[in-house]
Amino acid sequence: MTRVHVMHANSNRDQKVAGVSELDLRIKSNEPVNGEYRKLVLDAPVELLERCHAGQFFHLLCPHIGGEAPYLRRPMSIYGFYPELGELHFLYKVTGEGTRALGFLEEGGTLNVLGPLGKPFAIEANWNHLVLLARGVGLATLAPLALEARRLNKRMTVICSARSPELLMSVDYFKDLGARVITVTDSEGTSATSNLETIIEGLIADDGVDAFYTCGSNRMLKLLQQLGRRHDVPGQIALEQQMACGLGMCYCCVRPFQKNDKVVQLRVCREGPVFDIQEAMTW
Repeated sequence: MTRVHVMHANSNRDQKVAGVSELDLRIKSNEPVNGEYRKLVLDAPVELLERCHAGQFFHLLCPHIGGEAPYLRRPMSIYGFYPELGELHFLYKVTGEGTRALGFLEEGGTLNVLGPLGKPFAIEANWNHLVLLARGVGLATLAPLALEARRLNKRMTVICSARSPELLMSVDYFKDLGARVITVTDSEGTSATSNLETIIEGLIADDGVDAFYTCGSNRMLKLLQQLGRRHDVPGQIALEQQMACGLGMCYCCVRPFQKNDKVVQLRVCREGPVFDIQEAMTW
């Protein structure tokens, strides 16, 4: 494992990082978890892992391998960080040139990573029942949030969505953390927005909900915005966006947000990727 350099960032409430590192990390494993997704496990130093927070991401330098030649780095949410094991985990779907290249990586090789980057999730002290809602690889972003919620002794309900039962991910992981897990799928006809609304309304009526968390999905964002306004429940969303530098310099990942009755343009890599759910604008 070779340290290349460290870029120091200002530490504040939003950023919560002491520095950004570029490292060549050894690959411990890179295995499929189902027909579409793979889990990449990297050997990482404790000092790096202790700077990671739920909701942040790393910028991965995908290799030129197997006929693939990705030009830009690929941003990838942290799936897990474990200082006690010295491991950094990523869950990814093989879809394009960059992730196809990642799929060729083998145990014992190395991968260059830049991070941790971005604004993380926050859990307020008076939030006791958290509802996490995501679909597909969006669940990867919420996995370390669930780990943090468990550490803080928060109650969790996790709603996992997928096209079919065999593509559901992280269900056992969330259960092992003590979460109540509800699964919905397209093939079973349970993933429609109307059914999700009924499920969440039931949670609010039965147990009360203190905060919503989600990742990526436009229709889930719209639903949680409506429910949040209706019941005065705050929330946060981790947004996905194409990036170039990942550091805020190139302004490639700018998107609009509603803040104080004005539309402002913010960088997902720098001001995010986690935003107030009511400030995010649907697309």
